[in-house]
Amino acid sequence: MRPTLMSVFLEIQAYFIRKGGYRNSDSPMPRGEVIIGGYSITNGYFNNEAKTDEVYKVDVRGICWFYTGDIGQLRPDGCIEIIDREKYIFEPALHTSNYVDSIMAYADPFHTYCVALVVSPHQALKKWAQNSGISYKDIEQLCHNDQAIKEVQQSLSKGTKAERLEKFEIPAKIVFCLNVGRVWLVTKREKLKTKFQDDLKKLDH
Repeated sequence: MRPTLMSVFLEIQAYFIRKGGYRNSDSPMPRGEVIIGGYSITNGYFNNEAKTDEVYKVDVRGICWFYTGDIGQLRPDGCIEIIDREKYIFEPALHTSNYVDSIMAYADPFHTYCVALVVSPHQALKKWAQNSGISYKDIEQLCHNDQAIKEVQQSLSKGTKAERLEKFEIPAKIVFCLNVGRVWLVTKREKLKTKFQDDLKKLDH
């Protein structure tokens, strides 16, 4: 029996993401949220109308589009490279912890979990250390204390579960950032990724 080739209509676009500074007009590589559309795209999640309404959209042509949540850039060779996650640009649920002043979550596309850079209010950490009988020389030493890291991770986990985030959306590992202003943390994401790339690589292993 001779095999039959099936023609499948599929479009992939880079959708403009304002908050992350990713634009499909970026040069030399357009960047944005990867959205996939076509007649072969599923119509949504099984028995999950809320999630379906969140990430599936139908255009005027009747074509269904799936908003992947992945930030991609279109390379000159035509390949799409995943460089970030839209949901992790600024995740409000991560700010529910009393130990978090500012936070930047980061998800490597090759892992099933995310990690986070955390700016913590020093007084909150010091109060916890005092109540827990933890001795330390300075705030830097406290921020490297395994028990302090565990305490903040547990606090993040409780807060994000209350917001009904998925397991992979809760930072599995964190590192404290010292001497980083809050405004800078919010507005200079790409510079932070470059500055703390060594820390992020360590967290990803």
